[in-house]
Order: sequence, then C-alpha cells, then structure tokens
Amino acid sequence: MNLKAERGAATRDKVLAIATRLFAERGYDDTSIETVLQESGLSRGALYHHYAGKEALFEAVLEATEAAVGAKIVQAVRGAESPEAALRIGIRTWIRLAGDPVIQRIVLIDAPAVLGWERWRALEERYSFGMLKAALDATKAVPAAYVDLHAHMLLAAINESALLVARGGDHATAEAAVEEFLRRLLRTD
Repeated sequence: MNLKAERGAATRDKVLAIATRLFAERGYDDTSIETVLQESGLSRGALYHHYAGKEALFEAVLEATEAAVGAKIVQAVRGAESPEAALRIGIRTWIRLAGDPVIQRIVLIDAPAVLGWERWRALEERYSFGMLKAALDATKAVPAAYVDLHAHMLLAAINESALLVARGGDHATAEAAVEEFLRRLLRTD
C-alpha cells in the first residue's frame, strides 16, 4: 500500500510540475489537457484519477504555487523586530516574488479569471491574503473592525505594485518607489 501511495504522489508531483510550466508559459486558455498528457506520458484515465479536469489541475497548481510563496514569505519575516517590520518585509518579499513569470501568470492573471473571484479569494484567504490580514491586524494600525477592508485595499495596491515592478525595466528604482509608497501608506518606520 505504501508503494502505491508513493507512486501516486510521484505522479501528482510530476503532473503538477509539467502543468505549472505549461500554465505559466502558455496561460490557462492555451494549455490543453492533451498537451499535459503528451508531456507527462500519462493516460487520460491516470490523469483524471488525480484531477477531475483542467480546472481542478489548475487549482492544484495554484494551491502549490501559493503554498511555496507563503513558505518563502514566512521564511523572510522570521525574526522581524516588530509586526510593522514583518508586514513591510512580507510585502517586499511578495513584490519580488511576483516578478517571477510563473507567479504572475498563475496567481495574478489567470487565477481570478479561471476560478472566479470568490473561489480565488477563498484560496487566497488560506495563503497570502490570510497572511496579510493577520500581519495587518498584528500592527494594530487599523481598528479590528476594518482589518478585512483595509487588507483588501492593501492587497490590491500590493498586487498592482508587484505587476508594475515585474513589468518595469528598472526593478531597483520601481521597488524603491513601491517601498516608499507602502511606508507612507502604512505610516511605519
């Protein structure tokens, strides 16, 4: 039984890696299940044993991507001297990570369109959005009743900033401008 479970996990990992690359390179609309099957060498039945369809496969890719991003942000903020510093470090880390074309395409561009805003936001609540709300709440800069609203507005500003930095030519200057904006917005330092 353990061997069967290990093989299943290895198959899922292989398919996720292939699908992540394809979704990032081609986008959701231009990635077909047939291409995933060809590149993975799996039969349609084997793929559908693990994922109900293309949307379920995309959601698994998104969740794995979000988990990896979350782990990197947690690592970056470890040891921060204050909640405000942790929030700034976490935001800065996200902006840098969002420069990765895989993260841009899967998390910021395709996910809301593929899953719909509500499902996308529910998944985000478990990862980056949930972390942002907790960090913002820890700063006590916003009354508890308004943390959710402020977190939504801050996330919109952060994601737009991340896309601007990622698409700009001078990353260092763009990051510095975003850092200054966020410092003023959060009134920290």
